[in-house]
Amino acid sequence: MSVAPLPERLDWEDHVWSDPDGGQILLHGVLPTVVYPRTMRPRTNWHAMALLESPDVVDMWVQEEKDEAESPGVNLTHGLISGGAMAIYLDEVSLLEDVPSGRFPDPEPRRLHRNAERHERPIYFAEPTADDERWGEHLTNEAKAASHWKKLLGMISLGGKWRKRVKKNIFLAQKPPKGVSPNFGSAAVLATTWWDLNEWIVGEKVVEARDARYAERLRGALADLRTTFGDEAVLLLPVFLPHRNAILNALETLPQPEEITSNPTDTAGTEEE
Repeated sequence: MSVAPLPERLDWEDHVWSDPDGGQILLHGVLPTVVYPRTMRPRTNWHAMALLESPDVVDMWVQEEKDEAESPGVNLTHGLISGGAMAIYLDEVSLLEDVPSGRFPDPEPRRLHRNAERHERPIYFAEPTADDERWGEHLTNEAKAASHWKKLLGMISLGGKWRKRVKKNIFLAQKPPKGVSPNFGSAAVLATTWWDLNEWIVGEKVVEARDARYAERLRGALADLRTTFGDEAVLLLPVFLPHRNAILNALETLPQPEEITSNPTDTAGTEEE
């Protein structure tokens, strides 16, 4: 089986994966807590969206919105003092001019989710719920890997690891679309460094198993969407930009689709932003 060539890791273009059984998955790369200008938002028509999250993420988003309404910036403050790679990322990305960042809930996935709700488009959650036995085993493996003494020891020198990876990832930077601040390229480098350190903590085998399960469920979501839209079905997947190629790789292995249905949308109080 020939595998399609992957795009540049931080390429800004949305990428389409065509399922041999019909339909397409539109992978839209986003950066955590960063608001995209309109020119960087998806332009292709889509029928449904998928998230690499469990349904619980919606409750978290709603709570973050309530917290922000009561105390603007409280989620950013919490992120900055919580430590780890995310704290470093938030601290550094917030210094970039012309890059609206540090926004909670995560602005692009939430905006697209609200768009799907408003237009009553199906929403699929690729992360299984906690009562899924296979996923429970995965979470156990993830916790074991993250708590290994070598990883815990490595966290002591997290700042040094961050700086080394930034220097490496800076060569991956791509020029943003015309009219967009070049600092978005710097934001992508910072996001990639954050992502790489998170992946390092849990390890390659655990990461590959996670992405393989995501791919099974994404193919299942597309199969479900085909029952309505046939081979023209387009499933939008907002995914962290540095994670995109790993998901493309997992899809290219053509895992057996896992049966999955969409969650009903709640259009009350939603409007496109």
